[in-house]
Amino acid sequence: MNKTLRRALWAGAFVAITTAAVPMVQASAAAACAPAWSSSAVYVKDNQVSYQSKNYTAKWWTQNEVPTASGEWGVWSDKGACGGGTTPPTTPPPTTPPTTPPTTPPTTPPTTPPTNGPAGKAVVGYFAEWGVYGRNYHVKNLVTSGSASKLTHILYAFGNTTGGQCSIGDAYADYDKAYTAADSVDGVADTWDAGALRGSFNQLRKLKKAYPNIKVIWSFGGWTWSGGFTQAAANPTAFANSCYNLVKDSRWSDVFDGIDVDWEYPNACGLSCDASGPNSYNNVITALRNKFGSSFLVTSAISADGSNGGKLDVADYASGISKLNYVFPMTYDYFGAFAPTGPTAPHSPLTSYSGIPQQGFWSDAAIQKLKSKGVPSNKMLLGIGFYGRGWTGVSQTAPGGSATGAAPGTYEAGIEDYKVLKNSCPSSGTVGGTSYSKCGSNWWSFDTPSTITSKMAYAKQQGLGGAFFWEFSGDTSNGELITAIKNGLN
Repeated sequence: MNKTLRRALWAGAFVAITTAAVPMVQASAAAACAPAWSSSAVYVKDNQVSYQSKNYTAKWWTQNEVPTASGEWGVWSDKGACGGGTTPPTTPPPTTPPTTPPTTPPTTPPTTPPTNGPAGKAVVGYFAEWGVYGRNYHVKNLVTSGSASKLTHILYAFGNTTGGQCSIGDAYADYDKAYTAADSVDGVADTWDAGALRGSFNQLRKLKKAYPNIKVIWSFGGWTWSGGFTQAAANPTAFANSCYNLVKDSRWSDVFDGIDVDWEYPNACGLSCDASGPNSYNNVITALRNKFGSSFLVTSAISADGSNGGKLDVADYASGISKLNYVFPMTYDYFGAFAPTGPTAPHSPLTSYSGIPQQGFWSDAAIQKLKSKGVPSNKMLLGIGFYGRGWTGVSQTAPGGSATGAAPGTYEAGIEDYKVLKNSCPSSGTVGGTSYSKCGSNWWSFDTPSTITSKMAYAKQQGLGGAFFWEFSGDTSNGELITAIKNGLN
């Protein structure tokens, strides 16, 4: 992150897609090794592999991602040492995911994009494709929570960029999972007719029919897959063509109104490091804009590092942003238990405060830096996290205390949804325009409806285009946080 809030633990039944599946091997009491991991094979949820004398289980669709134990947001779940008497089978044969796009459509002539976003303040929320599993959060929840009526845009996260090509992130969740009538947006069950679209894509199609004002943007990259942008930067035109073919696939071309680039980070380090040069971001954005034309939304989530010489200073963001409809500075995850001993600090401060651990690590610093680079205010949206970050082993209530590690969380240590924290460890104070709390030895920071209201006042005062948030499932069942965003921007 540091936008690491990318993957949720997956649970529940999974119907394997025949053309994408790799043979599953059930772990035995003797801890026999599963088939050896192959960089060229495609794996889907619950497929097991072995790597360096350990077994791993895939949490979702993946290809060419080395098995490691990486918490909630990683692809692979560590199942422990293997080799208890069974020789591991040979590498499984590579398979092809069922995502072959149609023939390349005619290229849209390059045009000049709009200088501003759509009229009015934007309310943009991330829908995590993997949330349909362990989190049991579906497109219909946008309706039952009241969130759909407050939205202008949905960012569907994430598409894959491995190999410098746009590809499906999770075929089953995206377009194959069958919804019952009770779980479907319009009360109509999915069918298994040949060619029928199912999954979240079909649910988004139904949502747009019920709420025609909502635009859906397919976001590519994220923390896990941003490494693919390095390869994309080597041939931006080929990358843009692959994205066009996928997003405009006839099976779901009516679902998407835009494409989003979530590159973490150009010419800097995230999960992996990029050295494609300061012009690479602009080159990739330019290729996408030229390919998709002016009528299609092109947006981007970017760093919110406001420090001197930081991530916003090592790439030509301003030139790329000039071709975007909206830009989403990720004004959260500034601090957290990825620094396990602290000092404790709010992960999404709006402003600086005495004792803040890092200069430039607050929202206003990023907004002002982008303005100084010539980025129009009304293209920028303020980022809000629907979750908290926390430490344990803390004795000091005020920020700045030492810690012994990450506080326990439902899905990953150090991270918890707002809907949990509001009851388990409610806010006890504010600093830097956001809230914090201490319960026992655990210290948390997170936004509340009250701090969001203040942040929206800031967004209006700065002339920003609105606000965006990560992600829907962290909110309450009646949408407390999105309501605060919407009301605060009115």
